[in-house]
Amino acid sequence: MTNAPRASSQLLFNAFKYTVYALLTLNIFLFYQEESLATTLTFSQGINLDDIIQGYAATIDTAAWVILLLMFELETSVLDNRTVRKPGVQLTFAGLRLFSYGFILYSCYGYIGKMLLTYDVSVFPVDDICALVGQGFAGILTLDEYPMLDQQNCQLLAEQTLYRLNNQPVLGTAEQWTDIQWLAWVDVINSVAWIAVVIMLEVDVWLQLRDKLEGQILVYSKITKLILYSILFAAAVYWGLLGDFLDFWDAFLWLVAFFFIEMNVLKRQAETQVQ
Repeated sequence: MTNAPRASSQLLFNAFKYTVYALLTLNIFLFYQEESLATTLTFSQGINLDDIIQGYAATIDTAAWVILLLMFELETSVLDNRTVRKPGVQLTFAGLRLFSYGFILYSCYGYIGKMLLTYDVSVFPVDDICALVGQGFAGILTLDEYPMLDQQNCQLLAEQTLYRLNNQPVLGTAEQWTDIQWLAWVDVINSVAWIAVVIMLEVDVWLQLRDKLEGQILVYSKITKLILYSILFAAAVYWGLLGDFLDFWDAFLWLVAFFFIEMNVLKRQAETQVQ
């Protein structure tokens, strides 16, 4: 009887954890929808293979991270250390890691390219901005949202110096482009910070499998990751205040998901020490 509440709590915990993982998987499709709409304007002449990573950086990045997340879940919670140490399992994980990290690094490159793209703007002289309504021009809402000009939003741009994303039908004020550039920088910083986090986790898992994750190594790992998670939390808050809801929601879910992975690592470490 005493184990019943514990089993029930574990069941609820796992249900919550895998719901978070499922929501992150759903975000792949949500990012694809958002970026598909954005690329029709930021790449109005058509997007080629070289530009796909700039246009769909968040979609590709999220998909690769979901694969990596599930691998960490298998290594730190679902499978025991003896299973993980088997050559066949290690070879499979190595292949999946190579695939995931390749696209994660590629996505980081895409975020950098997207950030540089936001600086490719020039003055767009126009006497009557509202005269452009219906001609395919759009304004700026957030980094991936560019509403078409209409009789309402064109009034907000009237009598202001406008800048155009070169060769693309996207117009905005200097202040709007500065906001977009900051959001693009946050994307880059967030991507680099997550890469650093996952490198630390890889080291943790590697040391744990060899029963060496202890002492000063464990302390340094915790401090470093605390700093990195603080940067990621700050990025999520920034998106919540100035970005769109999807970016904030995705950032929040990833922090929760990797909190679960960190708990898995600590639990597995405790079990190893008891044995």
